[in-house]
Amino acid sequence: MDKDLISKKELLDLTGISYGQLYRWKRKKLIPEDWFIRKSTFTGQETFFPKQTILARIHNIINMKDGLSLDELADKLSDMSSLNSTALTAEDIVSRNIVSQMTLNKFGNLTSGQSAYSFEQLIILYTVDYLLSSGEMSLEEAELLSQTLVETAAKFEGKSWDLYFVRKMGVTSFILALSPSELVFDEGVRLVNKLSLGDLLEQLKGKLS
Repeated sequence: MDKDLISKKELLDLTGISYGQLYRWKRKKLIPEDWFIRKSTFTGQETFFPKQTILARIHNIINMKDGLSLDELADKLSDMSSLNSTALTAEDIVSRNIVSQMTLNKFGNLTSGQSAYSFEQLIILYTVDYLLSSGEMSLEEAELLSQTLVETAAKFEGKSWDLYFVRKMGVTSFILALSPSELVFDEGVRLVNKLSLGDLLEQLKGKLS
C-alpha cells in the first residue's frame, strides 16, 4: 500500500480515537470528506487517509478542543486568514519550537532586514528544518532546498504544491509540482522524500495555535 496513506484501522490503533469520534469529527467538518479515500483491497473496500495530514489534524483536534465547541474548532482549523497574517520574531520561532536554533542561524536570512518572519518564510524554514531533523538531508542540501523554495514557492502563490527530494548518482535535486501530483522518474532516480504543502500547513497550525 502507498506509504503516503494510512488505513482506518491503523489510524484508530495509532491515535487511540474511536470509530465514533472519527465519524463525528467528519460530520462536524473537522476532517474533510475528501480525506476519506475508498480503495479496493484483497479483503474488499477499505478506507484510507493521507497519512501525515490526518495524523497532524487529529493531533491538532485533541490539543485544541478544550474550551471550544466542535463547530468553533472546525472554524478555527479551516481558517487560513489568521495563518497568512502570521508574523513571528526569531525568538518566537525558537521558543514555540517551530524550528531549531541551528536551522534559524543557518537559514534564517530571509527577512531582508525586517524584524519578523512572514508565514511564507516560516513554511520555508519549517520545511528545511523538517528534512534536516529527519536525518535524510545534509546541510549542503538544505542550502539548495532553501534557495529552491525562496525562488520557486512564490510562483505557486494561492496554490498547493508537492516537494520531491530526489537523488541520482549522488546528485540532489528538489522539484516543486502542483498538488496533487504524481511524478514518474527514471530507474536511476531515488525518491528520498515527498512533502506536500497541505501536510506542512497542518503541522504548522498546531504549533501556531
